[in-house]
Amino acid sequence: MVFKRGGCVYILTNKMHTVLYIGVTSNIIGRIWEHKNKLYPNSFTAKYNCDKLVYYYFYPHIEEAIAEEKSLKNRSRAYKNQLIGSLNPGWKDLYVSIESDEPIV
Repeated sequence: MVFKRGGCVYILTNKMHTVLYIGVTSNIIGRIWEHKNKLYPNSFTAKYNCDKLVYYYFYPHIEEAIAEEKSLKNRSRAYKNQLIGSLNPGWKDLYVSIESDEPIV
């Protein structure tokens, strides 16, 4: 999924859900693939093994996605946990569903 004008805010975590990473992209599949394959080995996500996509939300304009990313980064961990849990109660890796265009359940 590549968007010409829109963007996506996403949250990654590690296996034990102890670290959260919030990012924004216009190519969610490609960007998560980069995280999973540690394309940038010195990055935060590579260092803390954040490669599990637990939340994402699309916006029609990239500027909206960037604003939401900044807002989420200023929120508490409890708020972020609640946000993830409300849309993905089992904290499943959603990458498989977006890669195959399956609905989130």
